[in-house]
Amino acid sequence: MSAVRTRLVRATPSAVREAAALLRAGALVAFPTETVYGLGARAFDAAAARRVYRAKGRPCDNPLIVHLADPSDLPQVARRITPLARRLAAAFWPGPLTLVLEKTARVPAAVTGGRRTVAVRCPAHPAARALIRALGEPVAAPSANRSGRPSPTTAAHVRRDLGGRVPLILDGGPCRRGLESAIVDARGIRPVLLRPGTLTPETIARAAGVPVAAPGRGAPPAPGTRHRHYAPSCRVVLAPPAEVRRGALPGARTRGAGLVHRSRWPGRRPAFARRVAGGPAAYARALFAALREAEGAGVRVLFVETVPDRGVGRAVMDRLRRAAAR
Repeated sequence: MSAVRTRLVRATPSAVREAAALLRAGALVAFPTETVYGLGARAFDAAAARRVYRAKGRPCDNPLIVHLADPSDLPQVARRITPLARRLAAAFWPGPLTLVLEKTARVPAAVTGGRRTVAVRCPAHPAARALIRALGEPVAAPSANRSGRPSPTTAAHVRRDLGGRVPLILDGGPCRRGLESAIVDARGIRPVLLRPGTLTPETIARAAGVPVAAPGRGAPPAPGTRHRHYAPSCRVVLAPPAEVRRGALPGARTRGAGLVHRSRWPGRRPAFARRVAGGPAAYARALFAALREAEGAGVRVLFVETVPDRGVGRAVMDRLRRAAAR
């Protein structure tokens, strides 16, 4: 694709209006959400959606998420809105939950990866909602990074990946959550968790009034789950906490190695080492930025400490396993 001049501007009201005008004209705009930055196009414009795939180098069978300004806009993009979907939207929107429902005829196949379902959410970031309101219709947006790379949690991350591919990046500061939304198939009576997020299965189950189910055969594809994702250019190696505390990571102190960790590391640390204080939620906020920082420091092998695979840690480990896939 031909290069364009990329401008990074603070998400002021005038910048949001300019971004909406670009979207209306069929261009792409990157914008902040509470989870990660998104690369937006008009959700009802198939040609604009195809530009998103080209800009990211994203496989065309990987659906985009449609973003709404308000929960009441859901009927524009989804039909057969189930009682379960209404309960979950009432509990968590605006917020980091994506619902999968049957799409309306207005949503083009280019947005849904050719499926009859649509992934949709209402983001909590004020700049995102202001942009969608200024446009006057929903915005289709995956994360604003090159396909397979760590998701961007700052505007600078977006510019690093998509500079020359998108005319405008709205800078709304660092993302508060740091991991992509949880995705739930809400077409039935039980929520089916297709992708974990910082919104835990236990929290979703309480709002639904029924337990969360795992996806079975025939489950719809969820954005960001079918291909290798979240990986920096360096190799990622998962490091159990006990081994981090003992310093028992072969190669961690060699040239070109790096470490992202929570536990105390004994003795001399690698040339690149980032310790993230706090629990899994803090780790989630810092993870993608740490992966990108290690990459920028020239790390060739990055050891990343794991977290317990429960609660928010389930989402963290989902991303880490995908980043470490070879």
